[in-house]
Amino acid sequence: MATNTQPKRKSQQRQAAFRLLILVAILVCINMLAARFHYGLDLTREKRFTLSTATKNLLRNMDDVAVVNVYLKGNFPAGFQRLSEATRERLQSFREYAGSKIVFRFIDPFEGKSEMEKKAIYQQLVTKGIMPVELNVKDAEDGSSQKVIFPYALVQYNNREMAVRLLDNKIGLTPLEILNYSESMLEYKFAGAINKLSSPAKPEIAYIMGHGEALGAHTYDLLTTLAGIYTVDTIDLVNSLYISPVYKAVIINKPTQRIDDRDKFKIDQYVMNGGRVLWAVESLNATMDSMQFHKGGDVKSPEFLAMDYGLNLDDQLFKYGVRVNPTLVEDMQCLEIPVTVGVVNNNPQIELRPWIYFPLFTPESRHPIVNNMGEVFGRFVSTIDTIANPEIKKTILLTSSKYSRVSQAPARVSLAMVQFAPRPEMFKQPSQPVAVLLEGKFKSVFQNQLTPQFLQILRDSIKRPFKPEADSASKMIVIADGDMLLNDFTESMGPMEMGYWRFTKSLYSNKAFILNCLEYLTDNAGLLEARSKDTRLRLLDGGRVRDEKNTWQALNIGLPIALVLIFASAYLFFRKRRYEKKA
Repeated sequence: MATNTQPKRKSQQRQAAFRLLILVAILVCINMLAARFHYGLDLTREKRFTLSTATKNLLRNMDDVAVVNVYLKGNFPAGFQRLSEATRERLQSFREYAGSKIVFRFIDPFEGKSEMEKKAIYQQLVTKGIMPVELNVKDAEDGSSQKVIFPYALVQYNNREMAVRLLDNKIGLTPLEILNYSESMLEYKFAGAINKLSSPAKPEIAYIMGHGEALGAHTYDLLTTLAGIYTVDTIDLVNSLYISPVYKAVIINKPTQRIDDRDKFKIDQYVMNGGRVLWAVESLNATMDSMQFHKGGDVKSPEFLAMDYGLNLDDQLFKYGVRVNPTLVEDMQCLEIPVTVGVVNNNPQIELRPWIYFPLFTPESRHPIVNNMGEVFGRFVSTIDTIANPEIKKTILLTSSKYSRVSQAPARVSLAMVQFAPRPEMFKQPSQPVAVLLEGKFKSVFQNQLTPQFLQILRDSIKRPFKPEADSASKMIVIADGDMLLNDFTESMGPMEMGYWRFTKSLYSNKAFILNCLEYLTDNAGLLEARSKDTRLRLLDGGRVRDEKNTWQALNIGLPIALVLIFASAYLFFRKRRYEKKA
């Protein structure tokens, strides 16, 4: 009996070993196939973990290796650890489409470096646009210490490099909301960096001059920021024969002098040839400098009348699909300005009071230009009407709040208004459009208006025949505020950042808005789609967490153990019955 049992047992052992080898081989093959061919299921309502179509196309068509150095490695607080992991996951999802053309690594730039080497590395990173952030880090031994971190990544592609800021800063958001927003922007930032670096040269844009447009200290931040992304030229429209189609877009920023038909024609034909325009124009001449003062500095008449500039653009913009009205927006959702409310011991008492002529616009549109964007402020803003034209699609980007109203020209502006608190019942003209996107095939405002002699001169002398309408769809953005693109300036502080309001030390989203507008006008890749994802936080109910804490802890700990015991008992039971039947 023992002689028959021993060969049988050895046969069973060989079969068991063979089965084990087959199982291991199957698992290895499954893992290899899963690493190469796999599909993730995004169960979030807003599909925040799914790459946009434009990003996928960009990654599939990469012609070089992109190396991403992420400077988020080390002992960080939980929030930065979460941002680091989110960055790793996003880059891993990029690798799924780009394959070996995406290489990323996480670096602690100061690890193992001496103090002298740290200073050199610090300066090198700052030169690349990678700015430090100081954190208070709690230590088990020393209590707390200061730690310098760099919440940035450096993308190197096509022998060029670009710094990507991973942590955003939005006014009015909690730290958790800022972190959530930063995570949602990772795809857009990395894809945008690769897209910009893939171009052999920066896109060219033009800043139009010749009609009193803003230029100088108040456009310093605009032009220096644009110079890092685009090749920016300034064009004197008066002395130019035409606007070259080499420019992907032109900026017309706060003209204050009449634009005659000759110069309007140059803009019009640029649009008909596929050019794109960012208009920042306002109908009324209204500035704080318009207040009248005595030589001693006392206010003589703290008021003025906002009069029409007479820019001569009404018919042209009307033809394209909008009308900038000779009005001023007055909004209870506004900035505060310092005013003198009294004098104590010869010292003026200054307070911040709401100034309804400096409205704050909270974007409500879902368009990628403004979706998930913070507040944008304007100064003496006009309103915009859209014109019924089925060939032109209009998208309203910015509107006033629900507590706003409109004053018609000539509009009286008085500082005395700050002495009285605005009353909501007096502001009953809500949601006034102040920024509109126009898309479609534009028609020339000069169609059927030019003489045959002039048309002949265009063909023979300038070699640029008149185009009555565009051959293909184009786009332009009209902003009814010439100050939205400007930065503040003082002798002591110098030029400030666009959107920075020094009296409250607040930074609004003016710069992001303008950069998004230009990116939408100049970039055909459609990567702005990636920034339009919903960033909604779905937080746990604090009361239920407190009341049901013990229940869920017991369930999470006990249920896995119970399942293991059930499966083990079932396995032993059926195994015992199997061998009992054989016996």
